Amino acid sequence: MKEVSRRNFLKSLAGATTLAAMSGLNVLADGEEAIYTPGTYQAEAKGVGRIIVTCTFDEKSITDIQVVDDGESEGVGQAAAQPFAEMLKMMPIDDLDAIGGATVTTRAIKQAVKLCIAQAKGEIERITIENPTSEDVPPAWLGYAPEIPEEEIVDTWTTDIVIVGAGAGGLAAAAYAAEKGYDFRLIEKVNSTARARGWYAAADSSAMKNAGAEPLDRARMRRELQKYSSGKCNMKVFNTWFNESADMHELVVRAYAESDPDATCNPTVGEEASWPAEDDSGYFFPMVEHTWRSRGVRNRNDAFQKYMENRGYAIDFNTKLIKLEQDGDRVCGLIAEKTDTGEYIRIVANKGVILTTGGYPANPQMMQALDPMGSSVITCNVCSATNQGDGIKAAMWVGAELQPEPAPMLFDRGILPAGQDAGYIMTEEGNFYFPSDNGQFNLGSQPFLKVNRNGERFACESGTYDNILYAAYNQPGHVYASVFDSHLPDDVRRFHTIGCSAQTRNGADRVLQQFDRQVERGLGFKADSLDELADMMGFEGQAKENFLATCARYNELYDMQEDVDFGKPAYRLSELRNGPFYAFWMGACLLTTEQGILTNEKAQATRKDKSVVEGLYVAGDCSGGFFYNNYPCLIPGIACGRTMTMDITSVKTAAGEE
Repeated sequence: MKEVSRRNFLKSLAGATTLAAMSGLNVLADGEEAIYTPGTYQAEAKGVGRIIVTCTFDEKSITDIQVVDDGESEGVGQAAAQPFAEMLKMMPIDDLDAIGGATVTTRAIKQAVKLCIAQAKGEIERITIENPTSEDVPPAWLGYAPEIPEEEIVDTWTTDIVIVGAGAGGLAAAAYAAEKGYDFRLIEKVNSTARARGWYAAADSSAMKNAGAEPLDRARMRRELQKYSSGKCNMKVFNTWFNESADMHELVVRAYAESDPDATCNPTVGEEASWPAEDDSGYFFPMVEHTWRSRGVRNRNDAFQKYMENRGYAIDFNTKLIKLEQDGDRVCGLIAEKTDTGEYIRIVANKGVILTTGGYPANPQMMQALDPMGSSVITCNVCSATNQGDGIKAAMWVGAELQPEPAPMLFDRGILPAGQDAGYIMTEEGNFYFPSDNGQFNLGSQPFLKVNRNGERFACESGTYDNILYAAYNQPGHVYASVFDSHLPDDVRRFHTIGCSAQTRNGADRVLQQFDRQVERGLGFKADSLDELADMMGFEGQAKENFLATCARYNELYDMQEDVDFGKPAYRLSELRNGPFYAFWMGACLLTTEQGILTNEKAQATRKDKSVVEGLYVAGDCSGGFFYNNYPCLIPGIACGRTMTMDITSVKTAAGEE
């Protein structure tokens, strides 16, 4: 039998139980000698997770098959496991091939059933299996480390330090290691480096001092991070950024000076780095953000790459991490695949492996398993497609601990069509995607009136980027609409949002003209009256009445200059009286995930008992302990600043500087 599709297989499941009860092809004809010793037998095989099969035999046939499929993918392997076992009772086992979409699971079931048959026939001794527990069965998204036969490893490289991932962190680590003359290799699974985020945070850097910024209130910054992580953050890791990020900035300075002597650093200071004085919400945005202007290099990662290349080093592109290797409990290197040839190589790392491979935002299986709430409010994924969680999984296979709670980087900029829900959509083939590919729509971060599908306001619209997104989790479809009028230019100047949302404020006079393009695309709505706008937005009946009443109430709050309903600061209220009127529906844009491997302040990976995984260092988005619950955007650029600082720290630790 040829492999059948998962879709067609699942269509046949309704009749599987009835057919299984009938005489199947496994049953012997009358008069033939019994071939099985009656009884119940068990066997196990490795699928995505651990498959345990229990088969019950009479003298002539398999009368029952039960499958324990802990660790198989929900909705795919789990959905196919038991019905596939029922099918095995209906025909010779070798006539039923694996099920497309659940190939790994169904092949493992066949293997285990064959072992049960061999036991029942007396061909092998009876197998005793301890029931699996949550401790010894990996989740479906993790699975087991792949087994690579020795004969398939065609080459061995030896070095002191292996850096995995040529993104912001990996290139910072490589630039530092090259400057020091260390023996290292930098591998990257695709054929180019990642594009660097435009800005990063550094504490009390030379650029900040030159710009006249006051020294940071370090005590308050520590309290802020601790508050927004509910006390779960590793403050020692935070202190490493505090104490060493100024030196990280100096490495950036040296790299730019070598590639483009005319490049300039432009830190964000003064009023631009603070919410207006009349804001009493208590948010604290310290002056830490650094950006660069350069004509000589495209971005910071290019400067780092040139810096290392000028010192005789090169990036090993098309070299993908497969798994780490250990000598006892110490990580001593890794197995990698040359993606352009399919060949495997062993890289021996005398002093350690540094994982800086990014988070898991491009891995739907990990997203849904590790962050179901975040996944449900996302409409658009603007992450790098290479961020699949490779480093996280490799570290866990050697015993490192994953941060137990998610911390997605969500931005309130996911414009999408009316009537579209947030969250993953599954294709018939079992693939997952988010409903919008429109990228970030910066206007979404402005604190205008927000309403749900019932036409009702539901939260304070003034806060960090993800506040309104999590509030939308409790709303129909997990989406909401932003509503404003033609006074937008004056409104956004008064709102004075900071960080990257200031792009709207800085281009306020052009925003409404730009919004016309969204109207042409069917993603924005523009009307001469609120009544007409409500129709365009899809409101009908009671929902339309609610919407118009909500707008009237919002005007009352503006006139009062006090939000007695949800507590928004008065200077961030606006009126809805001056046509044309505008609106668009939206949800979350996912940039990356900050839930990764837990480390100590020296970037060493740790186990659940908090012991160090010797020889393994983790930094950037594949590391954890810095953010919990969310990425609060209270210290602009701190995720990127943390990444580069901790990657440099990992080199220092591996090389014995620390």
